[in-house]
Amino acid sequence: MYAKDFHLRLYKSSSDASIIICLLSCFFLPLSLPHWSIMSKNDKKSTPLVTHLVAGGAAGLMEACTCHPLDTIKVRMQLSKNVNRNMGGKKLGFAGVGLKIIRNESFWALYKGLGAVVSGIVPKMAIRFSSFELYKSWMADENGNNSMTAIFFAGLAAGTTEAVLVVSPMDLIKIRLQAQRHSMADPLDIPKYRNAPHAAYTIIKEEGVRALYKGVTLTALRQATNQAANFTAYQEMKKYAKRIQNLDELPSYQHLLLGGVSGAMGPLSNAPIDTIKTRIQKSSAPGSGYERFKTVTTEILQKEGVRAFYKGLTPRLLRVAPGQAVTFMVYEKVRGWIDTFSEKIQDGEISNMVAEQK
Repeated sequence: MYAKDFHLRLYKSSSDASIIICLLSCFFLPLSLPHWSIMSKNDKKSTPLVTHLVAGGAAGLMEACTCHPLDTIKVRMQLSKNVNRNMGGKKLGFAGVGLKIIRNESFWALYKGLGAVVSGIVPKMAIRFSSFELYKSWMADENGNNSMTAIFFAGLAAGTTEAVLVVSPMDLIKIRLQAQRHSMADPLDIPKYRNAPHAAYTIIKEEGVRALYKGVTLTALRQATNQAANFTAYQEMKKYAKRIQNLDELPSYQHLLLGGVSGAMGPLSNAPIDTIKTRIQKSSAPGSGYERFKTVTTEILQKEGVRAFYKGLTPRLLRVAPGQAVTFMVYEKVRGWIDTFSEKIQDGEISNMVAEQK
């Protein structure tokens, strides 16, 4: 009994620790990084890499905490090989699946795998935004301007970069945790994977390090198409909104709206890729990447039909679109705060305020 209680406390404390480490990273990582800057050819001011790190990390943390329950519902729908039904035999939608999880496993089951997501959210968002800005600067013309094609390829490259470095192992651990159907309200119901670090340790021990990269090709393809569509739509809509309103900077609610619209583009274009990737990552079956891809795809087609490739699309849209809305709004806001604060430091305003207080 005492061992069971210890495991439950370990489960909860580890997730909390992941979130605390993530928050502290936002403040301490910039102090240890070189002061790299990204500057287009016609910019008068450069943007330090640490600005993208802190702004992206804050945005990613807020997005994960807000939208993770919808991601859990999406994963459960994608992993279900039979149609989810209630006691009366009626087909369950995303809301029904969510209520079923809460009823059987408690409300906190919707946050299974959050520790894995939060642990990787700072490097993921740092890589996404900083690499996008870097690739975009490389593709700028002599005046520092970017075409829509350049933005598309910069987003494609940024998505691939984040997928290989962070998203693929993080996604696999998250999916393994989310796939467990245990009650978090019952301390005696101990799952195979207790938390994100334990899941990573168990997977590496039983399946090897390479198992963390199952489905990496499909993950890279998904992230690449996601960010290509996402950044292209957002950048073009932002440019248009600034022009017609004659504004230098858009208000936060407009960043929220534009981020939501652009965020819906990726899921609509690559839903089958995401479903196949999820099935591959959940499975512990051996074999090459192509063999697993062929087996999963054939099994879905033969047993469930073409429509099964779009399982979980609704909760994915409801998770990704508002998630990107939150991400872009918080990113733009935090970046603006950092830029303003940096300018005040350079102008000596902060020093003067400190001197006046003394």
